Amino acid sequence: MVSGEAVNIGEAGRQSGVSAKMLRHYESLGLLGKVNRTDSGYRLYSPADVHTLRFIKRCRDLGFSMAEIAELVGLWQNRRRTSSSVKKIAQKHVDELNARIDAMQSMQRTLSGLVDCCHGDERPDCPILDDLAGTPQAARLRAGDL
Repeated sequence: MVSGEAVNIGEAGRQSGVSAKMLRHYESLGLLGKVNRTDSGYRLYSPADVHTLRFIKRCRDLGFSMAEIAELVGLWQNRRRTSSSVKKIAQKHVDELNARIDAMQSMQRTLSGLVDCCHGDERPDCPILDDLAGTPQAARLRAGDL
C-alpha cells in the first residue's frame, strides 16, 4: 500500500519490489528524476516515485533494456506521446525476443542431436566434444552422413 507521504529507501523498495541497490542505480541513471532528501541526506521517495519504480520493475520483468526503459518512462510521463511511439519500442523488443527464442531453439536442436549421437558409454569417442572442437567427424554427423 502506498501512503500519501514520502518513504525511505527501504520502504520504497518494499512497496515497489525493487532492491535498495537497484533504486540507487535507477536514480543514478535519471529514471526517477530528482529524489528529495532529508536534511541529513537520506533519500525520500514520493508515492509517484514508488509508482515509477513499479513501472520500471515491470519493464525489467519483461526484459526491456535500460535504454528502452528510459524511453518508456519518458513516454509514460509525457501525456502528449503517441501510442505509436510506445508500440514501436515494444514491437522491436518482441522481434528481438523472437530472434533470441529462434537462436535458443536452434541451440537446443543442435545439442539434442549431439546427445542422441553420443553413445554415453565407456568409449572415448564423443560427438559432443568433436562438435565443440570443430572436428570433421562432427560435421559429418550434423550432415547425417554417418
